[in-house]
Amino acid sequence: MSVNEQIANSYLDSLERHMALFANMANYHKESIELLKACQKTLAAGGKVIWFGNGGSAADAQHLAAEFVVRYKLERGPLASIALTTDTSILTAHSNDYHFNTVFERQVQALCKPEDLVIGLTTSGTSENINLALTAANEIGAYTVALTGRKGGDVKDIATLPIIIDFDETARIQEAHMFIGHWLCEAVDFLIAEQSL
Repeated sequence: MSVNEQIANSYLDSLERHMALFANMANYHKESIELLKACQKTLAAGGKVIWFGNGGSAADAQHLAAEFVVRYKLERGPLASIALTTDTSILTAHSNDYHFNTVFERQVQALCKPEDLVIGLTTSGTSENINLALTAANEIGAYTVALTGRKGGDVKDIATLPIIIDFDETARIQEAHMFIGHWLCEAVDFLIAEQSL
């Protein structure tokens, strides 16, 4: 088989795995509605949505925080949201002076309030810096959510609401996380627009 054929096949294979996972996304409908309710409660109470993750999940956290602050589809005012992955001075100072495992925990301790919604993205559920930050948020009294995958890892026992994408491939899990995140943005947009009528 030529390289070009292998590449063509890999595209179709990736699509097939994506479709296999997304054929089961209705399984996460109930948890996604719970996430929306928690988000609605947070925003109504004047709280903020805090996101964080590592690697690709860090980029997803930033992406979703931006959708809240700027907009998703509908014209509306800004919504309070922040990604803890964007301040390079905090990330590098903390990792240098202390430890990378506590880089999000420290920020949660500094910025989180009981009325906030705190969302950690970890495809494995075993990322120590995610788990420590969610534990810190629990101690503050915030509502915690884990967007995770595989069998949920340790984070399934830490987050108030674990949403576990039961799949073994990181990229596909992240695609599912972004589907849920984008749906959340869309649903929040509709709720905000309805309230402004």
